[in-house]
Amino acid sequence: MIKKTVCLTVATLVFTMPEMTAQAQSDIVHDAEYYILVAQNAEKWAAEDKALDETLAAFREKNGGKPPNIIYILIDDIGFGDLGSEALNSIRGYSTPAINEFAREGMRLARMYTEPSCTPTRVAFMTGRQPYRNGMGNTSVDISGFGLAGKEVTLAEILSESGYNTSHVGKWHMGDIKEAWPNFQGFNYAAFPIHQQGQLTIFHDDAADEEVSIGIGANNYDDRYTIDGWLRTDASSMVTGVEGVRGENPREVHMKPGERWNETKYHEMNVRYQQQAKEQLRALAEKNEPFFLQYWPLYPLTGPRTTTDQYTTPNGGIYVEKMKLVDQWIGELMAEMDELGVADNTLVIIMGDNGHFTKYSPQSGFTPMIFRGGKGDTTEGGVRVDAFVRWPGIIEADSVVGDIVHVTDLFMTIARLGGAADLIPTDRIIDGIDQTALMLNGETHGRRDYVFIYNINKLEAVVKEQYKLAIPGGNLDNAILADFFDLFRDPQEKYPVSTEIGAWGGAKFVRMIQRHMARKAKYPDEGPAVGIPYEGIENLRPETKTAVEEFLFMMNTPKL
Repeated sequence: MIKKTVCLTVATLVFTMPEMTAQAQSDIVHDAEYYILVAQNAEKWAAEDKALDETLAAFREKNGGKPPNIIYILIDDIGFGDLGSEALNSIRGYSTPAINEFAREGMRLARMYTEPSCTPTRVAFMTGRQPYRNGMGNTSVDISGFGLAGKEVTLAEILSESGYNTSHVGKWHMGDIKEAWPNFQGFNYAAFPIHQQGQLTIFHDDAADEEVSIGIGANNYDDRYTIDGWLRTDASSMVTGVEGVRGENPREVHMKPGERWNETKYHEMNVRYQQQAKEQLRALAEKNEPFFLQYWPLYPLTGPRTTTDQYTTPNGGIYVEKMKLVDQWIGELMAEMDELGVADNTLVIIMGDNGHFTKYSPQSGFTPMIFRGGKGDTTEGGVRVDAFVRWPGIIEADSVVGDIVHVTDLFMTIARLGGAADLIPTDRIIDGIDQTALMLNGETHGRRDYVFIYNINKLEAVVKEQYKLAIPGGNLDNAILADFFDLFRDPQEKYPVSTEIGAWGGAKFVRMIQRHMARKAKYPDEGPAVGIPYEGIENLRPETKTAVEEFLFMMNTPKL
């Protein structure tokens, strides 16, 4: 299993890599840039890994031979600076006391990178792979007939095989076909909406009435010129929330035939997911095996003001009000952990999935605070998020690390902590890097100094150390003329230092991209899985069946 040497060829030059150690000595396939770091740090990392293994073994011995429980909370569309800091809370005009306390109890990952939007970040976390590799780089808001392929190996699957009980509650957003759903991707229990907040709060009836969306809703436009009755998506005809257990068909819940979906039902769904997260926590804690609980709230995203009777912050934004509620709910979960006696043997991660949803700024209450851009952007504001990690007695409390971390790294790190690293697939590129050393040893012990930032399938930026090369539209002819930014001096990417960096680094960045592309050619990108939307849901409503028939007919028209 251990590869003694690895050779990389660039043009006519051949570099022989030294013997790799620990994680790097395995057969896991990484992107080319990682091996350059290993070549220079292998000996240091080997010694570090030996000490880390001793620390983890001591924890397991103290914990009855078991690895830590894992709780992963992913908050939707919350940009950097809005969680974990009382000072920045004051600037925003609201407060997140529970998350602020959590941040003090753990480690702040100050340079956490994600993908630019919901689906890609979730895929990256679950698979350890950036989503352009498996066709999941885009975000679907309607019936689509594609999703995360069953052949992708998820964190839930490898943890489950290693003895973990697994549960998912909340947003999923990785496809509307059966093989993509969490109860077919490694989770023993799953309660989740098939789609996302577009359907659930942005273009349903109440949202149309308040013009959160326009041109939709029978009473909101004049249909005298309407010929295509299938143009407008009906949120109520789509599947809403489902529940299921591993390997069995799920059922849609809390939605009767002919019933209309509205903001009250969306709020009830959010409340229900919070209750189910606590129920799952209790049930998992009672068992003798370690657990992996994944809770992905739908709030703070909310369209109409229907379910908010009173605004309680100086900010007064509709997302801000719901973020206060999410913070309260997270505090309840943390208190529940204390009552159950599982806080000290549980690794908890709380973070955002991408930048703010700026399309609804400023009425949401959120606008980019530190970095420029938001959801869908490859500027730092789109892909830098607040992230906090707590593991009492193992991770230093009230600490901050400035090392680069990418969301895929959590896949590798949790796999190692959970004793599942041997189950990581070796027939494909894994973009994630094991950051156990950073979490346990702190600042400057990270093992990543680069990020390739994609927008769907286009490489639009590369970060190396504090330097960023912008590649608008995915095209780069001459790096010397391209825009470079020093992210420490210019976090908003407003003042290019193209000559100052490009003169010495332009060619290096170009070769970095060339190595990355050559690696992609060796391990080609693939598309998503495709299938019949909602197939496998046992109790489809008649209106949903009709919506699927319309979708399938439209998809088939090129063949007519």
